[in-house]
Amino acid sequence: MTRADIVIVGGGMAGASLGAELAGDARVILLEMEESAGYHATGRSVAFWEETYGGPAVQPLTTASGPLLAAPDPDFHEGSFLSPRRTLHVGRAGDEGARDALLAQFAGKVELSPLDPHALVPGLRPDWTLGVLEPSCRDIDVAALHQAYLRRFRRRGGEVRLGARLTGAAREGDGWRIEAAGEAIRCGLLVNAAGAWADEVARLCGVAPIGIAPLRRTVVQLHVPAMPQDDLPLVMDLRSRFYFKPEGRQRLWLTPHDEAPSVPCDAAPEDLAVAQAVARFEEAVDWGPASVEHKWAGLRSFAPDRAPVYGHDPGEPAFFWFAGQGGFGIQTAPAAAFIGAALIGGAALPPAVAEIDPAPYSPARFR
Repeated sequence: MTRADIVIVGGGMAGASLGAELAGDARVILLEMEESAGYHATGRSVAFWEETYGGPAVQPLTTASGPLLAAPDPDFHEGSFLSPRRTLHVGRAGDEGARDALLAQFAGKVELSPLDPHALVPGLRPDWTLGVLEPSCRDIDVAALHQAYLRRFRRRGGEVRLGARLTGAAREGDGWRIEAAGEAIRCGLLVNAAGAWADEVARLCGVAPIGIAPLRRTVVQLHVPAMPQDDLPLVMDLRSRFYFKPEGRQRLWLTPHDEAPSVPCDAAPEDLAVAQAVARFEEAVDWGPASVEHKWAGLRSFAPDRAPVYGHDPGEPAFFWFAGQGGFGIQTAPAAAFIGAALIGGAALPPAVAEIDPAPYSPARFR
């Protein structure tokens, strides 16, 4: 029987980042059910770091992660994971309430400037009269960040097991006996970083689920020959009906900002969502015609209050939640991993996240 101090279920950004912080001080095994880590949510991200994205509960995690992503330790990654982008939040008559709420929620926390949106987006249709610039927004090299965490994890002695779905778990002594890929593993702590499968993992372990719900998000890649430039900002509708950003010359990524309930699965785009995305894009700009080159979908998993869940389960202290990270798990990965590792190790929070109170993210809020 294999023995480990900690087994992490899930090899996406959540599991890889937390594992990288834990390995070295403990023997850690990372279980990934797919044949490649990061196949689901991590591999389908639209790849930006935006401080207002996810709302006020998420903003401290995103803001704290920014410097760690912009200037990582050289032994972790050479160069920055971030590159310039900016966000332009846009709206029409009737959206003043959404604009004012955005400005009020992040006053004194995130730089936001009302302005005429047409100055930044040539071809924006005349009825889009409201604009708020968020200059701090950056693109993220998601693949590089994920691979850097996996490298650090392995370098510190962590073991990654691919194609290793958790199939059984039972309390044994002061820890767990689990089954994965036909092998028994004994560990002291089980970490649930399973994304859309987080509640399923909890049930398998005899732990009460939290109500983490997978929601499908559709993305299309458009070929737009008339797109005026490829360094435009990320454009987000103030009413959350769409956002898009350039992705190379004459191409952009676009989503209708859908959140369709789903079972945990290998998500696929639906034609209606693709059509909605294109229609909303055409309502916003006069860059037509545009053609769909590629389309995909991913599952963003939210707890009932839409804040992430980090901490030991109150009813089962040997079970640690690291889930419910919605669509913001990548942009908050460094801060979240620091917090998770400190909670597991019973240590003080490191300086980069010392001002963040972990209590609002505790699973105890659902018990």
